Amino acid sequence: MDTGIASRREAIFILSRWLATADFPDRLLTNSPDRGFIMDLVYGTVRWRRALEWALQQLVKQAPEGETRAALLAGAYQMLFMEDVPAYAAVHATVAAAKIASPRSASFVNGVLRNLGRKREELLAALALQPVGVRLSHPDVLLTRWNARYGAEETEALCRWNNTPAQTVIAMLPSSRDPEFRIQNSELEGREKNLEPRTLNPEPIPLAPHPAAPETCFTVPHGMRVEAVPGYREGTFVVQDPATLAAVELLDVHPGMLVLDACAAPGGKTAQIAARMRGKGRLIAMDKHADRIAMLCSTLARTHQGWVEVVEGDAAAPVAEGVIRFDRILLDVPCSNTGVLRRRPDARWRFAERRQQKLCAAQQAMLANMLQRLAPGGRLVYSTCSLEPEENLRQVEQALANLPGMSLEKTDERIPMRHGTDGAFAAAIVRTSAV
Repeated sequence: MDTGIASRREAIFILSRWLATADFPDRLLTNSPDRGFIMDLVYGTVRWRRALEWALQQLVKQAPEGETRAALLAGAYQMLFMEDVPAYAAVHATVAAAKIASPRSASFVNGVLRNLGRKREELLAALALQPVGVRLSHPDVLLTRWNARYGAEETEALCRWNNTPAQTVIAMLPSSRDPEFRIQNSELEGREKNLEPRTLNPEPIPLAPHPAAPETCFTVPHGMRVEAVPGYREGTFVVQDPATLAAVELLDVHPGMLVLDACAAPGGKTAQIAARMRGKGRLIAMDKHADRIAMLCSTLARTHQGWVEVVEGDAAAPVAEGVIRFDRILLDVPCSNTGVLRRRPDARWRFAERRQQKLCAAQQAMLANMLQRLAPGGRLVYSTCSLEPEENLRQVEQALANLPGMSLEKTDERIPMRHGTDGAFAAAIVRTSAV
């Protein structure tokens, strides 16, 4: 099968699954040779879904379902927003891909997309006059919240940020910047001796310093797999936006401490903590889900942090008497992801007030439990990648109101259109007494 047709066929399949089940699109992607194009097509279609549906409504009286709908959305995205894809190629390959599933629907898709091609400029001009939710493809429930908090101008800037394809950012581990540092670990030393020599690239890879953290974070060129960046196999960096490093910095870990990373997968923050501990002390990395633990273990193995203890556990589970109390706890809770809609475009369509209430209840249980596991004088950092106050500062204030002997030491909040990073929140809480 032609590569262009095969790529669109896979994208249509992923989009139809997403539309039917709300499965995470990134978990449906395969290691196809054309993975970069498929990812761009899938994420772009998901990102611009509301605008695309509006455009198709101008051409189709009754919206189809299933793979026909997915094919129309994918085709419309290519023709309206992928300027580097010729219209004829978008129509031909998308129709051919749709035909594999249903010849009848392919004829319908062909007619709609050709009509869209004829009316493209007219549709784009009309789209530019629509309300911001349609024009910039965001749900009204989020726009209402953000308008009240940031105002119309910043809300629109945030939407535009969210519609910009995310850059891959890598964050160097402290050990890679410290030539005198070497973990005294025989397993690590043996692994390092057996590393295969890396093939030298004849031309340097243009990694650009990230403006928010130019000494530690670098952006990877678009379309380049992170595995191809020198130092990946040697474990010198993790994929991490500067915004998420704030939680690790607030944690302020030191060698010899007893530390818990309570929701550790996929392991980027765990690796940063482990590097700062220099292999001394005890670091327990916990996660609730077995499949995510596999990701965590992979990250720790690649960054040569084999001394970290990985356990399966639930941060929301009630704390029993006599449990270990930690000097430091990182609690990076599941959240609405509204700070990372650039990276998780599907999250904007999952947001709902009822779901938000359930998330907040789970966060509250986790925070209350983990604060009980904090040793006197210890510090817990609560973090999210959300912009919503009830998941962030309000959550912390509520927990402190119910637990004596705790104080809020410092907070750090990153807002994308203001800071040029992902959105994130982190709060450092200190146990001031043995109560």
